[in-house]
Amino acid sequence: MVATLYEPINVYKPVAQAIGVVDGPNEYLTSAGIRMPMPFTTRMTVVRLENGDLFLHSPIVFDERLAAELRELGAIRHLISPNQFHYTHIGEWQKAFPEAVVWASPGVRRRARARNVEIRFDRDLEWRREMDQTLVPGSIFKEFVFFHKASGTLILTDTIMKIELDKVDEPWRMATRFSGMYHPHGQILFGMRLPLWLQRTKRRAAFRKIRSWHPQHILLSHGRCFDGNADEVLGRLMPQN
Repeated sequence: MVATLYEPINVYKPVAQAIGVVDGPNEYLTSAGIRMPMPFTTRMTVVRLENGDLFLHSPIVFDERLAAELRELGAIRHLISPNQFHYTHIGEWQKAFPEAVVWASPGVRRRARARNVEIRFDRDLEWRREMDQTLVPGSIFKEFVFFHKASGTLILTDTIMKIELDKVDEPWRMATRFSGMYHPHGQILFGMRLPLWLQRTKRRAAFRKIRSWHPQHILLSHGRCFDGNADEVLGRLMPQN
C-alpha cells in the first residue's frame, strides 16, 4: 500500500480568521487488535477562542515542534474527542498540557478503557461559546459536529468523507469508489447511513440545524475539505427529508 499525505504535515495551516488545520501522518484502523492494511490520512482542526485559548479538535499524534508552533498562537486549553474513534492521541497532548480540559464524546470513556488507553476525561462534550454544536446520530459512529461562528466554518470528523483516489491504492481505491466517499463529491460515512435512515427524527433535527448555520467552509478529518458551495453540498448530502 502506498498513500500520499497532505504535505506539509505537522504544520498549522490557516483556513480563516482564528481557525486552521494541521495534517498529520497516515494511520491504520485497528479492529479486534488487528491492524487493517488500509492507511488513512489524519487531520486536526485548531480554533483560537476569543480569550486566546486553543481548541484542538481530534488531536493528531503529538509532535513537539507542532506543539511549539501552536504555543505561539495561544494556550492549549481544550482537547476534543468528537466521537469514540477520534481520541487515541489525546492522552499524548494531555501529558504535555496537563492543565487542558479533555472533553468526552458519547462512549469514548468506555472505548478507551477497553483498549487500555490512558486518558483523563474531564467533562462531557457540551460547547456553547463561540461555536455551536449538534450530535449527528449514527449508532457507534455518532459524532458531535461544530460550527465556528466567526469564520462560518463547519467542523466534521467522519460524518462526511471525500477521499482523493490517488491517495489510496487497490483494492481500497475500488472500495472507496464503490462507497461514494471520494473527491470531488464526497458522501456520508458508509457505516452511518443505515443508522441515520433508521433514526429519522434525530437525523432530520441534526441536518436541519447544520443547514441552518449556512457555513462558508466545511472541514473534514479524512480527505479533501470542501472549498466552497457549502449550501449545495449540505443540500445534497444532508437533505431535509
